[in-house]
Amino acid sequence: MFKCQKRSIGIANHASSYLTLSKADFVSKIDSLYSLMEDCRLCPRHCGAKRLKGEKGLCGADDKLKIASINLHFGEEPPISGKTGSGTVFFSGCSLKCKFCQNYPISRYCAGSYYDTSEFADSMVKLQEKGAVNINLVTSMHYMPFVAESIFLARKRGLTIPIVYNSSGYEDSDLLSIINGIIDIYLPDIKYSDNKYALSCSGIDDYVEINRKALKIMYDQVNELRISKTGIAVSGLLIRHLVLPYNISGYKDSFKFIAEELGEDIPVSLMSQYFPAYKAEYDSRLNRKITGIEYSDAVKELIDDNLTGFFQNDTEVNLDALGALEAI
Repeated sequence: MFKCQKRSIGIANHASSYLTLSKADFVSKIDSLYSLMEDCRLCPRHCGAKRLKGEKGLCGADDKLKIASINLHFGEEPPISGKTGSGTVFFSGCSLKCKFCQNYPISRYCAGSYYDTSEFADSMVKLQEKGAVNINLVTSMHYMPFVAESIFLARKRGLTIPIVYNSSGYEDSDLLSIINGIIDIYLPDIKYSDNKYALSCSGIDDYVEINRKALKIMYDQVNELRISKTGIAVSGLLIRHLVLPYNISGYKDSFKFIAEELGEDIPVSLMSQYFPAYKAEYDSRLNRKITGIEYSDAVKELIDDNLTGFFQNDTEVNLDALGALEAI
C-alpha cells in the first residue's frame, strides 16, 4: 500500500518520553488538562461547554471517555504499523465537521462505548502485550484529560511503547504545550491551504492559521521522524495530506509551507484513498474519487519541493516513474 521515497536514519535505543516524566510533572499536566475542560478550551473552538458537569461540547463529547474501537491496525505507514500492528484507538466525536468524513458514524454520531481511565489503561497494556508497536490515539484531543490520566496509570502497569497523537491538525496551542512530554510521535493532517475550502468542507474558518501554528509547535517538541533499526518510528513528526478532487486541499502551498517553515527533513504521507463518504456525494466538488493524474501531480509537487514522503499505490499511477522510490 505504501512506498517510501527515502528512509530515515535508524537509531539504536530510545525511551518513550512519558516514561521520563516525574510523577509530579505528569500529575500537573493531567490537572492542567482537566482545567481546560471545565469551560472547554481543549480545541481551538473554545466552545466553553461545562464538560465536567456533563454538558456536551461542539465535538459531541461530555464528561465521560467514549471510544469507538481499540484494535491492532496494520494499514498505517510502515514505521507506524510495523509488522505487528499499531495499537489504534478511535475516539468518538470530533471538533471538525468534514463533509467527506470516512468515519462519520464515529466523528459525527459519536458511536462508541464509555470507558473509565483504569479500563482504558488496561486496554493499552493489552495492546502492547498483543504486539502493538505504539499506542495510536486517533482524534483524542477532546478527551485528553482522560487520556493523559490513562497513560499515567498504564505506565505504572508496564506500558512502555511510544504514544502517537493522530489528529486533524486543528489543535489548540495551550493543549499542545501541556501534552509536551507525553506524546512521542505527532501524526497530524495538513488538510487545507485555503480557509474558504476549510469552511465549506469542514465547517471551520481558521484552519490554515491554527494548523500551521500547531505543526510548528509539534516540530519544536519532537523534531524529525526517528526510526529504530527495526524500522519502527519512536519519535518525531510525520505529516499527512489527503489529496482531494480538483486540488481543493491545496497541496502546493502546504508543501511549500512544510519545506520552508519546518524543513525538508519532515516526511509527508500523501494519501490517495479519498472517496465521497457522508455528505460529499451531495457536493459537486467532492462527489467523486481522485484520478491517477491528480495524485501523480501531487507526488510530483512533493518531489519538486525536495520533501521525502510515503506514497500510496492504490490509484492508477505508476509511482516508480515519478522518482527513485524504494520499497520499505
